[in-house]
Amino acid sequence: MPSDERPLDVLHVADLVVRRGQAVLLDRVTWRVARGQHWVILGPNGCGKTSLLKTITGYLTPTEGEIALLGRWYGESDWRELRLRVGLVTSALQMQIPVLEPAIETVISGRYAQLDLWATTTPADRRAGLKALREVGLRDLAERPWMHLSQGERQRVLIARARMARPSVMILDEPCAGLDPVARSRFLREVETMARRPKAPALVLVTHHVEEITPAFTHVLLLSRGRVLAAGPRRDVLTSRRLSEAFASPVRLRRTSVGFRLDPA
Repeated sequence: MPSDERPLDVLHVADLVVRRGQAVLLDRVTWRVARGQHWVILGPNGCGKTSLLKTITGYLTPTEGEIALLGRWYGESDWRELRLRVGLVTSALQMQIPVLEPAIETVISGRYAQLDLWATTTPADRRAGLKALREVGLRDLAERPWMHLSQGERQRVLIARARMARPSVMILDEPCAGLDPVARSRFLREVETMARRPKAPALVLVTHHVEEITPAFTHVLLLSRGRVLAAGPRRDVLTSRRLSEAFASPVRLRRTSVGFRLDPA
């Protein structure tokens, strides 16, 4: 049972275990996200990234361990209410958005944690939605249907949607999947700008590409086979030795003029 002392962290995970049948999806994962930190969850396919996301957002029930989000303990609080404090940008949402829905409605739906918006909206909702679209450079596309947006525009609409509820945490789940190099570069610049704004939410970027780690990300959680290999400041965790262990292959981390690159050793 959690102690009466509530953590001050944005996210507190301790000895988290998730089993399904004989499979261990997460094995004693401990992780803490403090205010002012932006994290990358990095690791190969099948390392537990998706399972960890589903667990901390209440879509996957833990077998053992503790989770506290914004000082509220899993099992003691209404996780549906807490989800309104967590912005989620993931390509998994795209298939659930009606193809004829205008971008502005998709954005407003984030305020109500709905997909296929059916709630009665207000003029204030529309003003806030237009502001969110303007901040991601898409104000002129407010009335464009989802089906006529490019992949890069869709990802930026989802960022605007996630920000509508003024979340304390924003999770970017492999947000560059399917983007061409130009769209990926533009998207990552927007993420970097968002991270540096005053009162920015704590960002969690989930990826297996070091090229997507922008300077604003301060910390790294490195996973392998459902376990934490390392967690801490980026300079300590993001090393050739650690990444070689995580990806089970000798690799060399290189710094470039725009970030990082991973090459075979």
